[in-house]
Amino acid sequence: MFKINGIVKLVKNEEVISDKFKKREFVLTDASSMYPQDILFQLTQDKTNLVDGLQANDQIEVSFNLRGREWTSPQGEVKYFNTLEAWRIEKMGMATSPSQAMETPATTSAADFSNDSAEDDDLPF
Repeated sequence: MFKINGIVKLVKNEEVISDKFKKREFVLTDASSMYPQDILFQLTQDKTNLVDGLQANDQIEVSFNLRGREWTSPQGEVKYFNTLEAWRIEKMGMATSPSQAMETPATTSAADFSNDSAEDDDLPF
């Protein structure tokens, strides 16, 4: 299980692949590093409604699993694919699924880890 915080960039429409399978994708912008990353997530089956009501620029936390699979083309070439399968989404401290508790999760910012005393800092910069 993995978690990531970011900003909603795009929410796609639900796709019905077959009578037994449906999916929905959304893109999250992770701006936690120097170079922001746009990351594609997938929701399947009964989880496709987790992004209902989300809009671009909403701040969310996504809980997801990393999935991988092998595929052999008709020409015999073997390829590998990864999927980020989201299973829970929380918007600004509020759960988007009614089955989840409505408690605000504890958050920690970089300021919480800052050193208040400059003389304890032995870094040259």
